[in-house]
Amino acid sequence: MTTPAYSPGLEGVPAGETAICTVADGLSYRGYSVGDLAENCSFDEVAYLLLHGELPSAARLKEFHAGVAAARRLPPALKDLFAALPKWTTPLDALRTAVSALGHFDQDAADNSHVANLRKSERLLAQIPVAIADNYRITKGLPVVPARQDLSHAANFLYMLRGEEASPAEVKALDVSLILYAEHEFNASTFAARVIVSTLSDLHSGVTGAIGALKGPLHGGANEKVMDILLAAGGPDQAEAWTKAALARKERIMGFGHRVYKAGDVRAGILKKYAGAAAEGAGATKWEETADIIERVMAAEKNMFPNLDWPAGRLYHAMKLEIPLYTPIFAMSRITGWAAHVIEQLDNNRLIRPRAIYKGPAPRTVAPMAERG
Repeated sequence: MTTPAYSPGLEGVPAGETAICTVADGLSYRGYSVGDLAENCSFDEVAYLLLHGELPSAARLKEFHAGVAAARRLPPALKDLFAALPKWTTPLDALRTAVSALGHFDQDAADNSHVANLRKSERLLAQIPVAIADNYRITKGLPVVPARQDLSHAANFLYMLRGEEASPAEVKALDVSLILYAEHEFNASTFAARVIVSTLSDLHSGVTGAIGALKGPLHGGANEKVMDILLAAGGPDQAEAWTKAALARKERIMGFGHRVYKAGDVRAGILKKYAGAAAEGAGATKWEETADIIERVMAAEKNMFPNLDWPAGRLYHAMKLEIPLYTPIFAMSRITGWAAHVIEQLDNNRLIRPRAIYKGPAPRTVAPMAERG
């Protein structure tokens, strides 16, 4: 019997077909380059594109806005749940639990038809930012802030989180980051969601599993580690020496390198200007200068380049968002990609069941108890 080829971590192994996204020659969503979308569309338009397959007309976008706005509320039981969680519960863990609980309150939960999954997807798109903001404010002892009908997705999130409207520049920067985080082909969390629903499980289960996968520092948790790196580097004067010493110690510099992009992540270049502008607006360019030096050292020493997490962590820091919120923000964007993949998987389903290469003992027989030594 011929041993099949093995690629650790399934690197480079096609595991399915998709019409949602490709990372070939950059990154595009349903045929549109991510740069074109970030320049010319809002996150709300991109969310519609990912879920429905085409960019919306003005009338369709208005209808979409109204449907999502109507769903921006949580069952009262979830607020009680947030208040009852242990104080050490992270915002992402609370979100994972919230999505699982929301499945109990969704009357379409067991319906895996295309139209039902679209309805559930739009509700989760609306509910996830509310869950993040409500949990944050409850843990701070603050009253929750209801969403507003007149604000965009990004603006509403910042309003619910802070209790006051954000500046147009902050809204635009967050909006662009949501577009860039929205979808990325068969990444770990998306593939986890597809594997789960390929058993004919449901969307809420798939998204709950996806959030669990996103938690890891080798995936979504990386954006939370960016400021740890910069703080450890100390500032522009120490950055070069610190980075070289860290590399000599074989330490991993989070925010650099990518399984697919070997010559740099196009998303990082797009978001970098927003991170820089936010830092200037906050009067705190120290970390941007530090980041530039670390980038130069990583390119020269390791031929490694920033991924999206590198500028995203700095942007959110400049916006004075607390570090434990960074990965939940990733999730409130990526729900669009997760949901689109869940729908695509269930529309033409085949159970995902790969094989393993066995490396254990050769065939043997069970010896009687007395002979086992």
